[in-house]
Amino acid sequence: MAQNHEDAAVELHEEFRERVPNKHHDAAGGYTQDADAVSYEKKDDLETGIPTPDGDEPTAHERGTLRRLTERFTYYGAQGLFQNYISHSKNGADGAKGLGMGHQAATGLNLFFQWFCYVTPILGAIISDQYLGKYKTILIFCAVYWVGLLILWITSLPSARDTAGLPGYVVAIIIIGLGTGGIKSNIAPLVADQYQRRRMAIRTEATGERVIIDPAITYQRIYMVFYWCINIGALSLMATPFMELYAGGFWTAFLMCFCMFNVGIIVLVSRRKSYIVRPPQGSIITDAFKAIGMMIAGRSTDAPKNAWRAAHGKSPVHWDDHFVDELKRALRACKVFMFYPIFWVCYGQFSSNFVTQAEQMQGHGMPNDFMQNFDPLSILIFTPILDRLVYPVLRKMGIELRPIARITIGFWFAALCLAYAAIVQHLIYNAGPCYSFPGDKDHCAAANGPGGKTLPNNVHIAVQVPAYVFIGLAEIFISVTGLEYAYTKAPPSMKSFVQSIFLFTNAFGSAISEGLVPVSKNPKFVWMYSGVAVSSALAGCACYMLFRHYDAQEEDMYDLDRNEPQLQIGNEAEGLQAAKEKRVDGQ
Repeated sequence: MAQNHEDAAVELHEEFRERVPNKHHDAAGGYTQDADAVSYEKKDDLETGIPTPDGDEPTAHERGTLRRLTERFTYYGAQGLFQNYISHSKNGADGAKGLGMGHQAATGLNLFFQWFCYVTPILGAIISDQYLGKYKTILIFCAVYWVGLLILWITSLPSARDTAGLPGYVVAIIIIGLGTGGIKSNIAPLVADQYQRRRMAIRTEATGERVIIDPAITYQRIYMVFYWCINIGALSLMATPFMELYAGGFWTAFLMCFCMFNVGIIVLVSRRKSYIVRPPQGSIITDAFKAIGMMIAGRSTDAPKNAWRAAHGKSPVHWDDHFVDELKRALRACKVFMFYPIFWVCYGQFSSNFVTQAEQMQGHGMPNDFMQNFDPLSILIFTPILDRLVYPVLRKMGIELRPIARITIGFWFAALCLAYAAIVQHLIYNAGPCYSFPGDKDHCAAANGPGGKTLPNNVHIAVQVPAYVFIGLAEIFISVTGLEYAYTKAPPSMKSFVQSIFLFTNAFGSAISEGLVPVSKNPKFVWMYSGVAVSSALAGCACYMLFRHYDAQEEDMYDLDRNEPQLQIGNEAEGLQAAKEKRVDGQ
C-alpha cells in the first residue's frame, strides 16, 4: 500500500528551489534538521514528474458530479433547441414547428436567458453561505428548476404552443434561470469540499517511486473531472435535435429533459448523508463587504485589521487578520475575472449564431443544432489527454502551467475559434445560390425550395466542426481554471459567493453579446466574428501581462488554507459551532 509521510514540507516546491544545506521545512513551514526530514533525492522526484494529484480523494465528489451531469443534460438538451424553437415558423417550413419569431429575436431571447442564468447565482450564493449551506440551497433551487421545466414542456405541446407558447417560454426561462443559477454557485464548491487535504505529503507507490501529493494539482484534476462530467451531460444534444425533427417536435425533447432532471433529484436526495457539508456562517458576506469598505476608506488593504485600526485610532472589528488575508486573496481572483466577459462572448456564439450559421449550409440530413455536440465531444476527448498526458509530461520537463498561463491559452483558443468561424462565414457568402443572404427568401428567390422548404448555400456543414473543437479546448483551459481559481482563492466560508462572482462574468458576456445582436445578421457576420476574435486575443495578452506574477505567488496564496480544519461527513452542526467559536475568539 502507498505510504503517506505527513512530515513532508508544506512548500515542497519552494524548498526544492531554495534549499539551504542541512535545513528542511517541516509541515508548519519552519525548518528542521531532523534525520526524518525530506531528503535531497526527492528533488529528483519532483523533476521527473512530481508533484502529482492525490489518488485517494473521496468518491463523494463523484456523486456531486453525477448530479451536475443530469442537470447539464437537462440544461443543454433544452437550451440547445431554444434558437430553433423561437425562430422556426409556425407552419413547419423550417423543420419542427416553432414560435415563428425569426433569428434575431431568437438570438436576443437566447442571450437574455444566458445572461439571467449567470446573474441568479449571486442569490444562491448568499442563501448558501449565510443561511442554509450548499446542500439545502441546491435542493430548494432544484424544486424551482423543476417548476420551470414543467411549464416549458406543457406550453410547447401542440395543443398549447400557438396560444401559450411564447408567454410560457418567457415564464419558463425566468424560472429555469433562477433554478440553475442557485445550483451553479453551489454545486462546484460542494464537489470540491469533498476533498479535505490541506498539506503536501510524500507517498511511496507500490513500484517504490516516491511522489509528492499536491492539493493544488488535486483540485485542478477534480475540476477537470467535474467539467468532463458536465460535458457528458451536454451530449443530450445528440438526442434532442433528432427528437425535435423526427419524434414529434420540440415538446418530446423537452419532456426527455424534464425526466432526466428528476433522475438527478433522486440521486441528490438518496445520497444526502454521504456529503461533507460546510456550515453557513451567518453574516460572513456582510462582514466581507464591510471589510472591503474599510479598505477603500482607509486606502489600504490592511485597514480591516485590528492592528492597523488601533494605530489609526479606529474602533476594533470582530474578525481576525486571517479573514482579511483570505479576503485579499479573493479580491485578487476577482481582478483576474474581469477579462472573462470577453471569453463568454466567444463561448455564447456556439449556442446562438453558430446554430444559425449551420442552418445556412448543406446539412445532408444533419439537424443544424446537432453540430453543437462537437463542443462537448472535443472536451471529452482532450480533457483526459491534457490531464493524464500533457500536464504530467510538462511537469517532468520542469514546466508547470499555472492558472494565469492556462487562462491566457484559453483566450487564444477562443480567438482561434472565432477567426475560423469568420472564415467559414466567408465561404458561405461566396457560395450559391444566395451568397450573402443564405436562406433569405426576401432577398433571394432561389432560397425557396420544394414544399415551401428553405434552401441553404452550397457549403458542407462539416466545415464548421473545427470551430467547436477550438472553443472546447478554450473551455478546458479557461473555464475549468476559472472554477478552480474561484474555489481555491475564496475564503472557506465564502466559496459559493466567490464562485457566483466568477459566474457573473458570464452575465456581462451575455450583455455584451446582446449589444452585438444588431450586427448578428447577414451579411455582417464575418466582421462580427472577426471583431470578437481580435478582442479575445487582446484580452489574453492583457491578462498575461497584468497578472502573470500571480502564478509565482501561488504557493504563498495556498498557505492561507494550510491550517483550516478538516470537515467530516455529517458534521455540519459541529462545524457550525466551531465556526461560531472561531468568530467569537476573533472579537
